[in-house]
Amino acid sequence: MADGPSDEDLLARYTSGDPSAFAELVRRHEASVYNFVLRHVRSAPVAEDVVQDVFLRIVQGARDFKGQSRFSTWCFTIARNLCIDHLRKAVLRKHPSLDQASGSEDGEGATLGDRTADPHPRAAVDRSAIGDELKDHITRAVDELPDDQREVFLLREVARVPFKDIAVITGVPENTVKSRMRYALERLQRALAEYEDYARALS
Repeated sequence: MADGPSDEDLLARYTSGDPSAFAELVRRHEASVYNFVLRHVRSAPVAEDVVQDVFLRIVQGARDFKGQSRFSTWCFTIARNLCIDHLRKAVLRKHPSLDQASGSEDGEGATLGDRTADPHPRAAVDRSAIGDELKDHITRAVDELPDDQREVFLLREVARVPFKDIAVITGVPENTVKSRMRYALERLQRALAEYEDYARALS
């Protein structure tokens, strides 16, 4: 960062015995890592646990970090792998999906998608309700992207990771990353075409 030591310098300071350097790394990256993980696992408590695991892995591997990539790239690589592990285990446990009821063991109750719905329908939909509905459809459209496209989209748009770093994280060429991003944006544009009027109303 221009106004302070780089992430890599902070990690080196931490491995040399300065715990405040690690605290600064957490401060810099915790929010973006959390937002990225949350969009993958779709559960705040689970996301919090995964983020804790991310920084625990960083602590455990700090001395082995060779600086061959940026710290943020390493950090998001760990986060991505932990998300993949969690989702794989969730499938085996038949974890509730976006369209399945949650919040009770018998399957009753609101779905994750229903939670964002307006409980009081109105004939005259106001600006706030339109915005909530649009955000809900955007979320669903992103969730329905193919896994490889959704991953790139979240890393770029939620975590603000550069394309070249996404290529390192995902292990594919940068041109492939950019193609996946383009396909993701095209899919989202098609999926949200019917809400163009809503978007104009919000502008």
